[in-house]
Amino acid sequence: MANVTYYVALPFVQDDSGDLAAGNAEECQSAATALRRAEIMSRMPGSIGAVAFSRTGDPMIGEFGDAHLLRKFGNVPDDLGGL
Repeated sequence: MANVTYYVALPFVQDDSGDLAAGNAEECQSAATALRRAEIMSRMPGSIGAVAFSRTGDPMIGEFGDAHLLRKFGNVPDDLGGL
């Protein structure tokens, strides 16, 4: 199977201890849709921000490249590697 690109919008919240936590990711049909959805998610009650990103890979064998950040919205840290 050929490589497939997935577009994702992912919100962030602060947990009870004040640590950053990822919310529920939503797969989108295009980069533009992921950008719009992430912007909306960043403004939802309880959200501190959101990101839109893409990943490309082969779902049949489960191999995907690193995520490519499309844009950050709100108060999202620069380094998301620890999440």
